Amino acid sequence: MIHSMTAFARESATTEQGVLTVELRSVNHRYLDCSFKLPDILRPLEQRLRDQATAALGRGKLDCLIRLQSNPARSGEWQVDKQQLERLLNAARGIEKAMEQSRPMSALEVLQFPGICSAQEQSEELLLKEAGALFAKALEDLKSNRAREGSKLAQLVLDRLQRLETEVAQTRRELPELMQQQRQRVITRISELDLETDQGRLEQELVYMAQKADVDEELDRLDAHVTEIRRALDKGGPCGRRLDFLMQELNREANTLSSKSVSSSTTQSAVELKVLIEQMREQIQNIE
Repeated sequence: MIHSMTAFARESATTEQGVLTVELRSVNHRYLDCSFKLPDILRPLEQRLRDQATAALGRGKLDCLIRLQSNPARSGEWQVDKQQLERLLNAARGIEKAMEQSRPMSALEVLQFPGICSAQEQSEELLLKEAGALFAKALEDLKSNRAREGSKLAQLVLDRLQRLETEVAQTRRELPELMQQQRQRVITRISELDLETDQGRLEQELVYMAQKADVDEELDRLDAHVTEIRRALDKGGPCGRRLDFLMQELNREANTLSSKSVSSSTTQSAVELKVLIEQMREQIQNIE
């Protein structure tokens, strides 16, 4: 499939620590450029998210924003490891008996002892897992949106490609008559001047003029480029750079066609070709 580089995706989920939101926005770029804005608690996840984006996307500037709206009802809760607490209290009572002067530990000192409150780390680990899953879901949605937009872009290019083929075919049909008209104009003009001419030399000059105005090669190359563009679109995948190069080649042939024009009709046709090529180029800038 053809993928656009311009798309947007947003996913939200409610976690123990609050509402988690992932927003992904991509626009056209020469290569893949990923930017992440994450809460500090999710910073360890950044490299994994970057690797997932690199594996899923070919080109484009990707901006990822992850927000965590804390849940006030859960922010004050602490879970205590009861087994670890019992071991600590037993050890403290033994020390109190052995010491002549001692005071009982306060509740705050107990909470600060390593291993008593271990639920916070487990909650962070769970949050990282949930954020990773939510990002993967948003990334999949972004890819679907890029594919849907890419399909529209491909169709726009194909529509203009069809019109370009029509212009080329019309120019090819008209060319023999236009060349004959040019030849007749030169002969008529010389006859009006009533000059003695070398018929052999005149024929040589007419042949030379016909060769200079001959655009068969340009028309053949235009047809070849059109065929290659269709092949690239049918094949799909990342083909934006190739299509952009082919637009340059189409434009070069259209310019040559214009420079060799021998009538207003071919000039107008060359102008129409360049307009269509520019319209296609604008769409192709967004193709991956």
